[in-house]
Amino acid sequence: MPDVGEGAVLAEHDAAVSGGLRRGAVPPFDAFPPHTRPEERPARRTLLDQIERLEGELSSLFVSTWPRKGFEFSVPSQGGPRMLLLSELEILRDDLAERVDHARRSLSDRTYVEERHRARIEEMLLDPSKHKWVRITNEDIGEPGCKHWHVRPRWGILGFLMNWWRVRISSGCPLARGADPH
Repeated sequence: MPDVGEGAVLAEHDAAVSGGLRRGAVPPFDAFPPHTRPEERPARRTLLDQIERLEGELSSLFVSTWPRKGFEFSVPSQGGPRMLLLSELEILRDDLAERVDHARRSLSDRTYVEERHRARIEEMLLDPSKHKWVRITNEDIGEPGCKHWHVRPRWGILGFLMNWWRVRISSGCPLARGADPH
């Protein structure tokens, strides 16, 4: 049996080797070295704040484009869960900034065209004879549904010959029909 003096020396040796931890004990959080250098932390925080702001802008643009289609808003992943390097964060930020700018320009262009179509509908309603055979759909003005405005002659061929025009507004999507029994 070892005497007390030997046990104390062994315990001291084990403590020095294990960093002061007893067997089975969980090391404190500070025992792990940080993944970033202290001088990188402010730059990393700034980049993460910028990425957060850009993702927020991208999501608000996504919400404001509804129900329009054709806008790409996905944010691709860089891989599994891991801490990105400073250069990877810069690439991600630049990519998001470019995509937000592209989405803004696309939305601006699309809303300009939609406003022009709305103005044209008003002109068609005021003077149908100047807009013969023009047809504008809900999709053209950025709204859901199947409604459309179509300038057609009143009373068919007689209206065509007499230059009597009207704007016909459809009632929306046609009803679904079942199988033909014949």
